[in-house]
Amino acid sequence: MHMKLRHPTRKAKIQRDERFSASLASRQGGSLWRDAMHSFIRRKTAVSALAILVFIVLLSYVGPLLSPYGFEDYDVMNIKAAPSLSHLLGTDSYGRDVLTRVMYAGRISIAIGLISMVVSVLFGAVLGVLSGYFGGWVDGVIMRVADIVMSVPSMPLMFIIAALLSAFKVSSDAKVYFVIVMLGFVGWPSIARMIRGQVLSIRERMYIRATDVLGLGLGSKLFRHILPNAYPILIVEATLATANGIMNESALSFLGLGVTQPTPSWGNMISAANNLIDFQMHWWLWVSPGLAVFVTVIAINTIGDRLRDAFDPKQYA
Repeated sequence: MHMKLRHPTRKAKIQRDERFSASLASRQGGSLWRDAMHSFIRRKTAVSALAILVFIVLLSYVGPLLSPYGFEDYDVMNIKAAPSLSHLLGTDSYGRDVLTRVMYAGRISIAIGLISMVVSVLFGAVLGVLSGYFGGWVDGVIMRVADIVMSVPSMPLMFIIAALLSAFKVSSDAKVYFVIVMLGFVGWPSIARMIRGQVLSIRERMYIRATDVLGLGLGSKLFRHILPNAYPILIVEATLATANGIMNESALSFLGLGVTQPTPSWGNMISAANNLIDFQMHWWLWVSPGLAVFVTVIAINTIGDRLRDAFDPKQYA
């Protein structure tokens, strides 16, 4: 009695190889994340920067709830009062507690930095994946648009748009949303280029080619199999984009083109330094928000640099 041996079909072989490759990639990816986190935690500067950033965030979001003053509480009897036990960082030109306003301003500045980062990352990641995967005219169009955006100096462009918003008397609350959109718009090209470079190499791997044979949908291929492999570099770019968002918002608000009074932000609080008398005689009006911007941006950039070092494959070679 002869038995016919069933040879596995080509599709079955591809399915088996794809499962093996996916499993291997998953283990390697998990190992990469695990090794990267261990490397990050071992770096004292990274842990210190993370602790400082967590402290600033907690101070910004919890501090105003514990303060006996509101950020809009006026006290005409204590205008520009020097730091004291009742007002640890003094008061401003309207008698408002500077410490409370610095903490509340941290909410605005950090939120603008984070939301503008999300806008940049979403646009940059999606366009970068599409550009790298499809190539051809799709790649050409997206990269030419990115080149145009990157060739225009971002700060003068934002100054012009912000000046137009002021000319049309856009409200302070609405201007916050315009600032977020502007910061997100100027930030996506660099992220798109980084993601495109990653996708160009990822799309040639065997398990990605196998998804074509298995008939997986385009969305599944792009966002479940290709984009997750670019997460490490995306996280690094996201941290740096957040720091850039905070810096750019502070610059715009300092010049009166971003968040405007009475809504406090670190940038418009630093604008007190524009007055020579306040700059020389009332240092507490601008030093504390200036230090807040400086320390926050340095902490975020340090975290981003250490994450880049932690995800660097050369150290695991």
